[in-house]
Amino acid sequence: MNDISDDTLIAASQGNAEAFEAVYKAASGLVYNVALRIVNNREDAQEVTQEVFLIVYDKLKTFRFESSFKTWVYRITANYAINWAKKESRIRRKTVEYDDTQMSGAPQEEPEDEESKVQNVQAAQKLLDALPPDQRACVVLRNLEGLSYQEIADTLKININTVRSRLNRAREKLLTLQKKVVV
Repeated sequence: MNDISDDTLIAASQGNAEAFEAVYKAASGLVYNVALRIVNNREDAQEVTQEVFLIVYDKLKTFRFESSFKTWVYRITANYAINWAKKESRIRRKTVEYDDTQMSGAPQEEPEDEESKVQNVQAAQKLLDALPPDQRACVVLRNLEGLSYQEIADTLKININTVRSRLNRAREKLLTLQKKVVV
């Protein structure tokens, strides 16, 4: 994603289809991965990705290079995915159910086989699903994407202390849920 030049961004903002295609190719993986981690559904993540690029296409001419393009796209993606997840949770009004057989026992440090790896990924995803979208976004951006607290605050346009409190609440909830499942 860092290989997008300012010239390419400027050309894309002026309607150059080839330049926008280059922007899309460079950023679509990042956008999809962040969206998937927040909405936790492949089809929804694809929808969010499409919508984010419609927004990027429409708003690119207003990008002022005050932050990095990556941060700007993170912000759009995270905010849109959080809103999408909130909307979907209101529509579906479903609760997260845990499969005790998959989640029982302490997590293995190194899975012995592919099935164990899949079960660990599923267990981790179920724990992430239990978090509200705003907390999930902070966890995803911090732990899976490696952003600093300040980068998360800039991306989500929230105070750095809000980032800290959301991450703290998320960790507490995850620990509580993990203890319930293990016991």
